[in-house]
Amino acid sequence: MNKSLTDIGNPTVKGVLKGISLDSVKHAEMYDSAVKLLTSVPQALTQENLDQQKKLVEKHIELEAELIEKISNTLPTVENKKVKLLLNAILADEKRHHELLKEILEILVKGETITEADWWDVLWKNVPFHGSPGG
Repeated sequence: MNKSLTDIGNPTVKGVLKGISLDSVKHAEMYDSAVKLLTSVPQALTQENLDQQKKLVEKHIELEAELIEKISNTLPTVENKKVKLLLNAILADEKRHHELLKEILEILVKGETITEADWWDVLWKNVPFHGSPGG
């Protein structure tokens, strides 16, 4: 699809088709991730990895929220139907991204993490008296 985009002069059509093309690349990455999740055992994250990924995802969640607010506030003032169509499409994508990022933070990152507290729990969970003499 990308090759055919060079001949398209209409910026709205070109922008939408380019977006769809990029979505196809994104979907290929997501299919690959799904296959890996189903066919291999993921390595547990360390606390440091969790902190890095959590910070990155939280920053993206914050940026998405700001963009959603800006577009939502701007949309009512836009009169051009083509621009409004594009902004609505972007807003819908941003809202989906925002929800997906929140789910990623909860399910994927936390679900694969072994924290220091988890290690202590493994060490002490089945030890009688939890290290203190007699209770």
